[in-house]
Formats: sequence, structure tokens, C-alpha cells
Amino acid sequence: MFNSGISSGPVSGDLADGLQANISALKNRFKNSADVIYREFTLGFASNPKAVLIYIDGMINQETTSGTILKPLMFDFDGRDSKRSAGPNGAGDMADVIANRALPNKRVQKAKSLKDVVDGILCGNTALLIDGSAVALVIETKGWESRNVDEPGTESIVRGPREGFTENIGVNSAMLRRKIKDENLRIESLELGRRTKTLVYLAYIDGVARREMVNEVKRRLNKIEIDGVLESGYIEQLIEDAPRSIFPTVGNTEKPDVVAAKLLEGRLAIFVDGTPFVLTVPHLFVEGFQSSEDYYSRPYYATTVRLVRYLAFVIAVLLPAGYVALQSYSQDLLPTPLLISMVASREGTPFPSYMEVLIMGVIFEIMREAGVRMPGAIGQAFSIVGALVLGEASARAGLVSNSMIVVVALTAISGFALTSLADVIGLLRLFFIACAAPLGLFGILMGGLTVLIHMFKLYSFGVPYLLPIAPGNLNDLKDVFIRAPLGSQVFPPRILGHRNLARTTSDRRPPGKD
Repeated sequence: MFNSGISSGPVSGDLADGLQANISALKNRFKNSADVIYREFTLGFASNPKAVLIYIDGMINQETTSGTILKPLMFDFDGRDSKRSAGPNGAGDMADVIANRALPNKRVQKAKSLKDVVDGILCGNTALLIDGSAVALVIETKGWESRNVDEPGTESIVRGPREGFTENIGVNSAMLRRKIKDENLRIESLELGRRTKTLVYLAYIDGVARREMVNEVKRRLNKIEIDGVLESGYIEQLIEDAPRSIFPTVGNTEKPDVVAAKLLEGRLAIFVDGTPFVLTVPHLFVEGFQSSEDYYSRPYYATTVRLVRYLAFVIAVLLPAGYVALQSYSQDLLPTPLLISMVASREGTPFPSYMEVLIMGVIFEIMREAGVRMPGAIGQAFSIVGALVLGEASARAGLVSNSMIVVVALTAISGFALTSLADVIGLLRLFFIACAAPLGLFGILMGGLTVLIHMFKLYSFGVPYLLPIAPGNLNDLKDVFIRAPLGSQVFPPRILGHRNLARTTSDRRPPGKD
């Protein structure tokens, strides 16, 4: 079953009736770890049976444990009869009485095996064991420190919701529920990682997402066999269609509104405990040029900005290769004044144009990486000063030409406009430079055809990667190069499996018109 998890481990025996035997068995499993707390106490029943609470320090809410578990159990929890017994069978059904009467407001599960108790404790819950009972209660008391909901740093916007996902999977699923108040929103759980036992949620809207796609995502998740899942990137690499391709076929985002919008189109979302990045499948190439802000602004401005993104992608990928091709092989295609200026700027430089591009590209990547890894204020100052100093010094020393510095700067700025495609842009840029160095413009053309053929062959969970460009669909093209008015986008993307569910009315008549 999907919600039973895939992690495997040795099967332990059932709990014993004796409290000390169970405590000894658990201490043996945890090897007397210092952060595992054993709080022994006496229940406030007539027979005064012994009990123990077992939890991991730092992973539970101490106030919850003390106020809603220890206090009711150590004293007469019904407040009327201090001599009340556990029930007609004594200790045998103490667990039932406690679960049903002493802990009415907590999520409580019964555990009969040592493995279930250990798994519950490792998840941040508290285990209650009673002397004379072979049934333990696993009580939800999770309460570790977590980051507050804040604006995501990787997807800055001017207009739209400022909230972003956190590392707490429960908070993240609740944020999604706030966006989509639909009983058909399904959130299914499983555990991944034999040692980490990381909690994973699969979210989709039943009736909107295709059942075949849901089953395929479940199948790939259930096939994962790995010791640990520390971030959603692990799962992304293990379920994507083309792991050897430079193009991502699994999307990721930190914004709840983006996940909600994709689910409404028929996609699926994968939440991973411990990371704010939520995966979305299937993922298409055109999504890298779309922003949630496009749908909160008027269509004319949103269309202009989107076209600028496409232009920035072309510049970031092809400008260095085009400079190499024109400088080395096709000077006759340049206007004479521009050619004279470029030749004059290159006078005295010791390296060919393609070496200039590679050297400046490597220097830029080193500076960018250093700026990202250094503390915020220092990193920003380093990036600006480093760029000015190195660029000016390189030009004055004659190592590179002034025109080369302009090309690299424009390429870098264009790449910043598409942060979600940054890794793809960097690799494509190197590929086209390698094509242009020996063959010029013809090499760029052949390289472009190679990349297009590769992209035509890519799929993301059964969906063509270049959809809706290839194969084309008129309805879906309204949200590719342009952002048509919302009233004209009546249906979700066709390939994602909508059931003719209109998203909005197509009646655009002004108010008061019959």
C-alpha cells in the first residue's frame, strides 16, 4: 500500500507485559542514547500501576507532555473518583481507558510491537508504556523548533502572496489547504529512506489529475530504495524521466500559490519533510519562463515581461557563441564601424576570442559562487567590487578586450532574469561556445538542431517536454509566449487531463449589457 511506506528494517517482536522488560528492550534498541528520555511515574488509578513516558529531548513540546499527558495520568483524570480502576479487566484495558478518556484531544495510536514504538519515538512522538499491559500508546507531541513562514528568497515578486513554504511538512500541507478548500484535494503519505524515514506527501486533486499519472508517480516513489532522503532534490533525481539530460523534467517551488495553481491544472505535488522546496510533476520547458506574478498583473504588461524573458534566455545562451562566430569566421556580417571598433579593442590581446569567452566565463562563475557563499553584506560588496576591479584590470592589462567584457556582462545580466533555468543556461552556453569555436555560425546552427532534437525526445511523466509548442495546441498556446486574458483561458492545459472543467466563464460582455 502507498501509505504504508517503502522503508524496510528488521521486524521486532511484540511488547511484553512487564514494564521493565520493555524499557530494557528499548534501551537496547537506542543503545542508551543520551537524548532519549525515560520518565517513569505512577498512574493515578486505584491500583497505582507503574508507567513510563519515552521521548527524544528537543523533538517534543514539553508543555504539551507535562500539561496534557503527565498531569491527567498522575492524578485522577476524571476529577470525581480517585479510586476508579482501569476497567473490569484491570491493566489489560488501561490503554483503552487512557486513550479514550484521559487523552481526548490528542492523536493517539496503539502499538503492539517494539518496532512501532521505536518508529513513533523517532518521529517526535511520545510513547506511553504501562506495567502489565502489552499495548503501548504513541501520542503525538511533536514540537521541535522550526522556521517561521516568510517570503521565499528564490522567487521574489512585486505583486502576490509573500508567504513561502517552510521545513515543516505539516505547515506546508496546511498552507496548501488554505489555498484549495476542496474535499477532492488528496494528500497521501509515505516514508522514504531506510534510515532517515523521511515523511513525504503526495498531493493532487481527484478528478482533475489523470489517474494514470497519479499511479505512475506512486509507482516511481515506491521504487525508491535509498538510505536517506535529506532534501527533495534526492527524490527529484530518482523519479525524473531523463536523469542524464541537462533539462529538468521535475519542477520545484517554494510558493504555495504556485503549487495550488499547478494542482488546479492537473499536476501533482510532492512535499518532503525538512525542506521548503516542493516538487511538481509533470514539468514542461515553458514553465521556466512563467512567473506567478504574470497572472496577478494585467495581460499586456505580463506578456511584455514574458517576451523579455525569452529574449534574455536567447542572449544568455547564444551571445558568447555568436560573438566567437562573428569575430572568428563571419566578420563580413558585421557593420563596418562595429567591426573596426571590435578589431581595435582586441588589438594586443594574446588569446583568441573563444579563449577570452571561456576565461571570462570561468572568472564570472567563480565570483558568482563566492558572492553566494559569503555572508550577505560582504558577498554583495565582493561581487560588485570584484567585477569592477577585475574587469577594468583585465582590459588595461590587455588580457581581454573591452567588447568581450560587455558581452560577458550582458550575458550574466540576462541569465539573472531566469534563475530557475540558471544551470541549463550555463551548460548550454558552454555547449554552443564549443560548437562555434571550430565551425562558426554553422556550428551554432548544428548545435541548436541537436538540442531541439533532444528536447523533442524528452517526456515528463508521459507528457511531451516541449508541450504545448510541440505538439501544438491553440488553447494552450494562449499561455506560452503571451499571457492571454484570464477570460479567454477557459480550460486547463489539455494534455494534463482536465475533464472539461471550465476554470472561468468566457462571457466578456461589459456590466449592464444584455
